[in-house]
Amino acid sequence: MKQKERELENNVYFWQKLDTLYLSSQFYLDRPLGTAHREFTNLVYPVDYGYLKDTFSDDMAPIYCYMGTAKEKDIKAIIVSADILKKDCVAKLLIGCTEDETKLILKFINSTEFQKAILIRRGNETPVWASSE
Repeated sequence: MKQKERELENNVYFWQKLDTLYLSSQFYLDRPLGTAHREFTNLVYPVDYGYLKDTFSDDMAPIYCYMGTAKEKDIKAIIVSADILKKDCVAKLLIGCTEDETKLILKFINSTEFQKAILIRRGNETPVWASSE
């Protein structure tokens, strides 16, 4: 992958903005670990699930998050899912998730035929346009 493509796809400034949103908000626990999904009761949340109060995504819903058990509660990745029943595409934060929890979350989201997701891991590339040369 070319440097220019990497800096546009996964640069450090994007993740800093997510950190700011997270650190300036309060996490509200909506569905604790082990809770069954409201519509698909055979699906059980593998980690705590909730949202950041006083935040908004493009449909005016809050920013949703999976909260893992790692000691450091930082954003490790985001999941972007496409749902053909809801006819939407949504990004959700993975906060403090271990590698095993991340895999369980991906399995959870991808376990129905109606919804599929991809994982975008945190990047640390500084874009060329940000250098002070």
